[in-house]
Amino acid sequence: ITPSITPAAVAANTSAAQTFSIAGLQTTDIVLVQGYNGTQTAGIVIAEADCLTAGVLSVQFANVSTGSATPASGAYTVQITRLEGPAPVTAV
Repeated sequence: ITPSITPAAVAANTSAAQTFSIAGLQTTDIVLVQGYNGTQTAGIVIAEADCLTAGVLSVQFANVSTGSATPASGAYTVQITRLEGPAPVTAV
């Protein structure tokens, strides 16, 4: 999917989790944010993504620059894997 999101600024040399509404997202989904569909702000990387609350995407943006930076707003490519049944206990 390619939702349009508007992230907030991230302080220098830190990371911050930000949340966005995504209808239909489930807490059992495996989520991968592949990136912004364009040129990302210098110093910004996506560190992690998950769904801890139904319908809410959480994205951890890291800012590796020496100044505050705001991740690009717009369409991001998000891959969602939905398991049928419980995940294996020995999943790695």
